[in-house]
Amino acid sequence: MDAFVRHRRFMWSARVTRGLALLLAAAALTPAIPQTADEAPLPERLSDTGLFVARSTTQVLADVLAFTPQYPLWSDGADKRRWIRLPAGTAIDATAPDAWQFPPGTRLWKEFSHDGRRVETRYIERTRAGRWRYATYVWDAQGDDATLAPARGIAGLPVAAAPQGRYDIPARADCTACHEGSATPVLGFGALQLSRDRDPLAPHAQVPGARDVDLDALVARGLLRNLPSPGLRHAPRIAAASDVERAALGYLHANCGHCHNRSGAGVPVRLTLAQSALAPDASRAALWASAVDVAGRYRTPDFAPDAALIAPRAPERSVLLARMRSRQAQTQMPPLGTHVTDPEGLALVERWIRQLSSTPEEMP
Repeated sequence: MDAFVRHRRFMWSARVTRGLALLLAAAALTPAIPQTADEAPLPERLSDTGLFVARSTTQVLADVLAFTPQYPLWSDGADKRRWIRLPAGTAIDATAPDAWQFPPGTRLWKEFSHDGRRVETRYIERTRAGRWRYATYVWDAQGDDATLAPARGIAGLPVAAAPQGRYDIPARADCTACHEGSATPVLGFGALQLSRDRDPLAPHAQVPGARDVDLDALVARGLLRNLPSPGLRHAPRIAAASDVERAALGYLHANCGHCHNRSGAGVPVRLTLAQSALAPDASRAALWASAVDVAGRYRTPDFAPDAALIAPRAPERSVLLARMRSRQAQTQMPPLGTHVTDPEGLALVERWIRQLSSTPEEMP
């Protein structure tokens, strides 16, 4: 079985059969990290993970830092809040600007809400041994606290405000499927996402809070070290020939780049959608070389056998856009974490493809 077929079968199973998804994720992607003897069990309550002050599930601890990525991931319209906590006296090593190294003891949280109701909070922790482990906490109906979800996840949790009135809590294998397909398991917290040069056209972008940290704040506080000098002199920015292209590439980076990248850890498909903070021109060129006028392997009656992943000025003939529009289990992209398509994101990518040329245009 070639790599592409293995990838397609994993994508199908992840939405159709949870048990099969666990097996295939273990075979095709980095498996969930088991607990070792030097690791304490995951707390049963979110209130015990180090996010909140004692006897509160609304006030975070003083050393917990809020952040807001400029290109958020589409999650069926959920509202999100995000935090990170570094161990006292430690810092992130940014020697590799697209693959930050986080100190053992780093913890991150992402809260998902629908219509004001907190539904789940996802938790990532780097253990003392340097391993990453993942958990999801499910909020009770009263919003008093959240309880550790089973490793297999929860399918179809009733949530009236969520699309279709249901909500899927991911399995831990689902977490690894996305988080361990990139150069670093931490997504949404990097030089490009935290740049002060924020994209005004980014779909679903949130305005950072007054106390949110960005790239400059991390450096100023001594929490980020060894960032190469270009990242210090110039705020990271996606290389693009137009504002629309910048936003479209940012959207693809956030929603697809954690799997479709050149780190060697992603899916076995030759497609590069991740953007580099230090080498934006090179990552833009890699996207063109792997996608624009490049034949895909998608086969349907509506697409020719040699249909391009991105067909310039022809979104109706672009495989990438067709996969993004699909919510069929065998073909949808992204394959996990969403039941409904993103109209704003799709409209942006379609607009970009309509104005696209076969060769990268010179940037202003």
